[in-house]
Amino acid sequence: MKIYTVKDPEFLKYGHVIEGYDCAELIAAMGKTPLPDDVIYVPSDKDLEALPIYQQLTEREYGGLPIQIGYCNGHNKKLNALEYHRSSEINVACTDLVLLLGAQQDIDLENYTYDSAKVEAFLVPAGTMIEVYATSLHYAPCNTEDGGFRCVVVLPRDTNLDLETVPEKKYEDKLLFARNKWLIAHPESGLDPAAAHMGILGENIAID
Repeated sequence: MKIYTVKDPEFLKYGHVIEGYDCAELIAAMGKTPLPDDVIYVPSDKDLEALPIYQQLTEREYGGLPIQIGYCNGHNKKLNALEYHRSSEINVACTDLVLLLGAQQDIDLENYTYDSAKVEAFLVPAGTMIEVYATSLHYAPCNTEDGGFRCVVVLPRDTNLDLETVPEKKYEDKLLFARNKWLIAHPESGLDPAAAHMGILGENIAID
């Protein structure tokens, strides 16, 4: 599939590049985080949140709302699933990486399915900070090199933690997977069908 970059106009419906931050200290701290052969996601990391950029992002990007800074690292080449939040997500690419993105508006609300043919791919160069809009479907990044990927993930506090109350699996609640996290999985993802709604139709897209 064609891979755009986040500087291309095609990205503007999914998010935008954020300027005006010095990410050098944050990226350096990310070099101490694990880089497994699969994928690890940590919602909140105390060392990252101790950096000055934590307060800057709290005040400027989230308007004073409590936030968390965590990371998603590892090795991945496939779509596997798509998720969305009720809030924007900020990412900082510490390595080159590719995001596979879709639009929440393209979810079939009759069956809560999504056609993977609608997914678009975007290269996020190392050192780039982006906002991914709340209506943008996304999941774990894909690495562009054998060395894997590291990506900072900034979200409102407690996003992606376990649900305290699990609603009946009806309507959009079928997709509610964690706090502030709605997810549609591909049948080949390896996710538990009892927990994740298997609603992605078509190919489980892979990045070569």
